[in-house]
Formats: sequence, structure tokens, C-alpha cells
Amino acid sequence: MNKLEKNERFSSCRGVSFEIKDQRRSSCPITVHAQDDFIDNRVWLPRNQNSLKVFPGSSVIIERSLSRPSSHFCDLDLDCQDGNNEECMEEMHDVEKQKPIVLPTKASRNSESRLSIILLDQGLFTVYKQLFVVCFALNLFALILASTGHFAYAKNRATLFSIGNIFTLTLCRSEAVLRVVFWLAVKAFGRPWVPLKIKTAVTAFLQCLGGIHSGCGVASIMWLVYSLVLALKDKENTSHEIIGVAFAILFLVCLSSLAAFPLVRHLHHNVFERTHRFSGWSALFLLWVFILLTITYDPSSKSYRSLICTNLIKHQEFWFTLAINLLIILPWLTVRRVAVTVSAPSGHASIIKFDGGVRAGLLGRISPSPLSEWHAFGIISDGKKDHMMLAGAVGDFTRTLVSNPPSHLWVRQVHFSGLPYLVNMYESVLLVATGSGICVFLSFLLQPCSTDVHLIWVAKGIEQNFGHEIMNMVCGYSKDKVIVHDTAVLGRPNVSNMTVDAAKRWKAEVVIVTSNPEGSRDVVDACKGAKIPAFGPIWDS
Repeated sequence: MNKLEKNERFSSCRGVSFEIKDQRRSSCPITVHAQDDFIDNRVWLPRNQNSLKVFPGSSVIIERSLSRPSSHFCDLDLDCQDGNNEECMEEMHDVEKQKPIVLPTKASRNSESRLSIILLDQGLFTVYKQLFVVCFALNLFALILASTGHFAYAKNRATLFSIGNIFTLTLCRSEAVLRVVFWLAVKAFGRPWVPLKIKTAVTAFLQCLGGIHSGCGVASIMWLVYSLVLALKDKENTSHEIIGVAFAILFLVCLSSLAAFPLVRHLHHNVFERTHRFSGWSALFLLWVFILLTITYDPSSKSYRSLICTNLIKHQEFWFTLAINLLIILPWLTVRRVAVTVSAPSGHASIIKFDGGVRAGLLGRISPSPLSEWHAFGIISDGKKDHMMLAGAVGDFTRTLVSNPPSHLWVRQVHFSGLPYLVNMYESVLLVATGSGICVFLSFLLQPCSTDVHLIWVAKGIEQNFGHEIMNMVCGYSKDKVIVHDTAVLGRPNVSNMTVDAAKRWKAEVVIVTSNPEGSRDVVDACKGAKIPAFGPIWDS
């Protein structure tokens, strides 16, 4: 495919029809409902490959809708083709490449940079940024008080404040801790009498805990610099070894933070992941050295006391550092190499199967090399004996799953909670997915759920690219609660308008979307414009 074809955008129609196969050949016929009143009048139009497509309505005009076309939902992210941003690509869940459909409508808008959407176009006052500002501002205020002599405890324990921030940021990323926090949130707020505004506020807070993580990371550097300044001013009571180790820790923490800067994280995700991990581990090791040196150092004799003579448990720095170690080590204790079965319905996606049922809304991480890289995917499970992951072939690792399926993969046995898990908090939810993004929602179709779940799925060549098994999962759900749009047949829809219409018709309390940055942004903005709460990926991982 040449460069021009790769960057072409596709105009589209607005539609709610399904592509289905002839009932004589398919075990999963789907009934299509009219968009406005679910009238069951249909017109069957034969097409090639022994399949049919259905158009709702009693009188049918076969033409494209003149509603504003969507410019992003059904194409691959072309900015990540070098494979360096594979995890970003996996989370985007874009629909596979397709040939452009020429429509007599005005040309769609120029391609926007996906990176600019992630970095700049999510708004200046998002909950994520608000949490970042609050954490940073509180630490800055405390630092100003300490430096001006109005907060003596902080001035004397500047290193402790730096370690405390590291503990907080680690807590916000601990998958085991967050699993418990999300469970408690659903139990506490997932009740009919809890106001919707409180539920959406809790959802926004839990989704954006990364803002606290980032804010505390910057604050820890700030406190460490302040502690070093104080140590340099009091050289007579501080050893050269302590100052040297502190500078090494500062360098590693700064390196880890720079690697997590969005521009690096999204363009070179593997570089970010390895740098963040190994710099953090090295800094943690040096932190233990720093604590032992500072506790055992005797300024009067300018020598180190025996560790046996030092009561470590009386020092708060010891307990905070120990807690950080436990939080970091805990997920690694669950890492196992397990047998998997990998099948590829097409060259565009693979299905990875594991033993053991998993609750709806959870996600998992897998890796071909645990110290090098981890990849997060939604989990599909009926909650009984097994589960699977659907991986679109969009990066080096996911393409290898198709071309050279492995017999074993490394997994973290503790699955973690994310935005999909919070579906359990609401009474009625509309789920919107494009391409392989459907995987994070399919478990809600397969398992009993107290939430009234509705689904919109937009993808290309659904049965051909994703296989009969995935298609049958969707088919097994209530036909009155599903809209499936095959772009290979019907062209690209205006998913934003489709979502707003469906949310109003089904009276959904909230909309949750999984698409690429542009698609997620447009759906969320359209829903909020219609006064419908909506959430999508925030691209901070």
C-alpha cells in the first residue's frame, strides 16, 4: 500500500444495520431494528460472498446519510507503525485498514496528529490535570513553609517527604491495591439510591489516579533537591557518601520522570517502560543504602556506627521504604509462565486463550519477556473455566502472535481493574467500541450483570477479521441492545451522532467508549454536549 493510501480518510454514512450471513450458512442470524422505533420491517438485498445485508424500514432509499462524517474510527493509527508505541496502539483498538469509500459529500477534514490529541486536545482542566495540580500545589505550599521556617518538621524531614511522595505514587499504580479500591467503590456507590453525579465523580477520580502519580513524582524530586541543598549547607554533619548517594538517587528519579513525559511515553513506549522500571528499581536500591548510611552516621565522630546498635524500626523513612518495596514486589510474586492457545481468525487479529474464568471488566498483562515489556489487554470470559484476549495485529509483539504463535507466555495472575470495571457501578450503560476494543466489553455480554448493558460496535469485516467465535458472542446477547456496524459493507458511520442517539433511546446513565484518541475524544465531547456523562481512555499508561 503506498503512502497516499495509508493516509486516506474515509467518509461515511450514519447507520445501525448489521451485516449478516445468509441464514442457510450462518448459525448466528441477527435481526436489525430500526433506529427510531425498532420496527421489524426489513429489506433483504443479496450481495457477494453468499451473504446478505439488512436495511431497516419499510421503504428503503439506498444512499449515504448527509450527517457529518466521522474521520477516525475505522482506520489504523499510522503514527505508530515503527512498533515503538505498541502498547499505545493496543489500547487504541482501531479498526483494521480498509479501502476508501468515495462519497458525494464534502471531503473529510485533514488528518490530525494522534499525539497532539493525546497531549493537547483533552482540555486544560481535565480531572487528571486537576489532581496533578492539587498534589503539586500542596507539596509546594509545604515546601515554601519549610524553607521560610514556618514548618520545622518538614525542614528537618525533607527526605521523608520525598519518600512519602514516592510511596503515594507507588500506591496509585499498585494493581493489587487498585483492585481492592475499585471493588470497594462499586460496592459503596453502585446502588440505585446513589446520585448519578456522585457515581460519575467517583469514576472520573478513579480513572485519573495517574494525575496523583505524576504530581507526587514531580514533588518527590522537589523535596529531594531541597534535602540536598540543606545537606550541602551543612557539610560538616553529612558524609560525602551520603551526598553522593543522594545525587545518584536524584539523577535516577529525574531520568525515570523524563522517560514518563508524554512525548517520550507515547512515541517510544518500550523505551519508557524499560527506563521507568530499571531506573526506579536502581533508585529504590540506592534509597536503602541512603537510609542505612544516614541512620548509622555519627556526625560527632564522623564515622558509621554498627547497624546492630541502630534501631531501624524507630525511623519513619524505614517503614515508608519497606512499604514501597512490598508494593513493587507484590505483582512480581504472581508472575507465571503459562501455556496458551493462540489462533488467528485473520492476519489482522489473534485470540489468546488461557485457563480460568475471570470476572467481567478486568484486564490482564502478558509478556514474551517479563523484564523487558508488558502488554495490557481486555479479558473476555464467561466467568467459568477459561478466558481469552483479543489482540489486534498492530505492533511487533501482536503481529508475532499471528505470524509465529507462542505456546507459552508470561502473565501476571492478579488481574487489574480499569474503567470497564466501573460499569458495575451504574444501572444502565452504553458501551461503544471500535475494532478490537470490543474485547474489554464482551465479558459483560457473556456473564450475568446487574447493569443494563447496551453495545455499539464499529469494525471492518467483523466475521472475516475477528472470527466466528467473537461474532457468536455478540450474537448471543439480546438483539434489542446491540448495534453492530460493519464498515466494509456500510462505510464509516458518524459514531458520535450514533452514540448520542442510542444513549437517548436506551436511556443510558453513562457512555463508556474505547477507540483511538480522536474517536474517544469526539464521542465523549458529543455526549457531554448532549448532557450525557461519558468516559474514554485518557492515554496516561
